[in-house]
Amino acid sequence: MRLDITTLLIVTFVLTLMVGGLFLFAWRQQREAPALLIWGLAHILGALGSAGLALRGLIPDAVSIVAANTAVLSAYGLIWSGVEAFEGRRLRPLLAFGGALAWLALCCVPAFYASIAARVILASALAAVYCTASAAAIWSRRAEPLPSRRATTILLAAYAACYAARIPATLLAPPQDTRNPLQSDWVTGLCFAAMLFTLAIAFGFIALVKERAEHRQRIAASTDGLTGVANRRAFVAEAEARLARGEPVALLLFDLDHFKAVNDTHGHAVGDGVLVAFCTLARALLPEAAIGRLGGEEFACLIVDDGPAAVLARAERVRRAFAAIALPELPGLRLAASAGVARAACGDFDALMRRADQALYAAKRAGRDRVVAAAPLPARRDRPRARNRETA
Repeated sequence: MRLDITTLLIVTFVLTLMVGGLFLFAWRQQREAPALLIWGLAHILGALGSAGLALRGLIPDAVSIVAANTAVLSAYGLIWSGVEAFEGRRLRPLLAFGGALAWLALCCVPAFYASIAARVILASALAAVYCTASAAAIWSRRAEPLPSRRATTILLAAYAACYAARIPATLLAPPQDTRNPLQSDWVTGLCFAAMLFTLAIAFGFIALVKERAEHRQRIAASTDGLTGVANRRAFVAEAEARLARGEPVALLLFDLDHFKAVNDTHGHAVGDGVLVAFCTLARALLPEAAIGRLGGEEFACLIVDDGPAAVLARAERVRRAFAAIALPELPGLRLAASAGVARAACGDFDALMRRADQALYAAKRAGRDRVVAAAPLPARRDRPRARNRETA
């Protein structure tokens, strides 16, 4: 069965126009995602280019060849720009429309314009470059856990490969100089593939935007809005997971001393700054720790247990650094923190929390601004007693 290229181009026009409209509709619902707007404009421009190509032989060649391909190449440049915007990079219009400008410039050269093969090779190369750049841009941010990132990258790379394969095919079998050189099996196949890729890549782009929104919502739901560390629920979940895996951990429980006085004397803005400063300090001194705000001015840090002396020293380092903070514009501001330290002896987070809390209150009763370690749990005697019964 042979597919008619004009029919395929008309279907491509309608399909691409609909996809562009869906992108614009999605952007109206999510104005914080400018990539949707750019992708929408790209597909509408690509649809207009497809319409021009479909009318080859019915309208002047200046429209069906020059203007139509300019629109299509501009669309690919905008798709790449949309990917760049999605990844948080600034827009570069000169690069986005550079391919279309190069096409227009070369079409002014009679030798190039007269060569169908040269035109096909240039258009294919430019489309392949834009698709490859889009795939590379999406894959470069793969550290962000978006499930559709890999599939969309593969689709764009495969689309680029289709255009790239057209170049040697054109060199080996140059298109015939007929009234409509688009009527070829190769162009028909590429057009059919373009329809499929347009749909698949559009679904990939929409999925990426949706997954990012959901990912950010999950982060917001598990993060303290002021300090940026984990909230109580997220911290407890992380701690319980690490204890369940049997990791050797220790819990550092900090409470900022006389924090209410800081708020009452210097205002809540200064108090908020103190909370942020403590978290920033703790992150810098304990880079591998899971840090959470348990409520108010109480914070918890879950660190690797590398021995009682080392654990105690790390808590003391944070306490000393926080107490050393001084602001010349607030000479009366004195900062201090008390800390309780407990090493995990089992997988029970509640028991670990109680022991660290008891050590924290011991630090406060002893005068605050100090670190107190929880007493080690007594060694279990269950097994020795069992052996004694067996011996008896």
